[in-house]
Amino acid sequence: MRLVILDNYDLASEWAAKYICNRIIQFKPGQDRYFTLGLPTGSTPLGCYKKLIEYHKNGDLSFKYVKTFNMDEYVGLPRNHPESYHSYMWNNFFKHVDIDPNNAHILDGNAADLQAECDAFEKKIKEAGGIDLFVGGIGPDGHIAFNEPGSSLVSRTRLKTLAMDTILANAKYFDGDLSKVPTMALTVGVGTVMDAREVMILITGAHKAFALYKAIEEGVNHMWTVSAFQQHPRTIFVCDEDATLELRVKTVKYFKALKRGTVPTPAYSQRTCTHSGTTDS
Repeated sequence: MRLVILDNYDLASEWAAKYICNRIIQFKPGQDRYFTLGLPTGSTPLGCYKKLIEYHKNGDLSFKYVKTFNMDEYVGLPRNHPESYHSYMWNNFFKHVDIDPNNAHILDGNAADLQAECDAFEKKIKEAGGIDLFVGGIGPDGHIAFNEPGSSLVSRTRLKTLAMDTILANAKYFDGDLSKVPTMALTVGVGTVMDAREVMILITGAHKAFALYKAIEEGVNHMWTVSAFQQHPRTIFVCDEDATLELRVKTVKYFKALKRGTVPTPAYSQRTCTHSGTTDS
């Protein structure tokens, strides 16, 4: 496990985007060799997506041979609803890059058989060869995707009832009206994400500081599902200074000593986006 601490949200977003950029370029994807990327939604990854779009428009990154699998989708919300995760992904990322729509996989929260939809999603991931890099974000209660507190740490893609904390947090996207917020969602499981060859989790803001503390300084606990990734062989947490407020000073100093978290100028002329090192624990 590794923790990269940046000064602020913008630098954390840039670091994460460069990391993704590097992984794709170094993989050398092609017609018979697709890079498979797991993606989150929410406010945290928006800065990262903006940077990836910038790299694409500059001609430094292509998604032509990239397959994506999103973490989750609300149940019962029309696909074209402005707050559906289909709308989120297309408006904030997919329509701005050269990804083939057939390669962008998002769960269908309006499927006639929701369990069959979840099973099919797992099958598609397996047929794609698994996830090379799964990028995730967390809620203030430490949930990853919609794996709410108490979720099984070996869970697979399934239907979940949302916790009240999640509904309250998401009400801001529905004009503050709790009655408009979906109460159920389809989500990849903790085990689904753990199967990825590499995991990068973005955590920013003081309101997520306690969750980061639970994620890396205490033991694995199904009430804080993000803590499961302590046991993944290649996990990297990317955070800003505000998110470290609950960490021990010794912890912060240790990880800063490993890598100061500065973001060097990307070597675009070499068709790569500079990042720091490997994620091996």
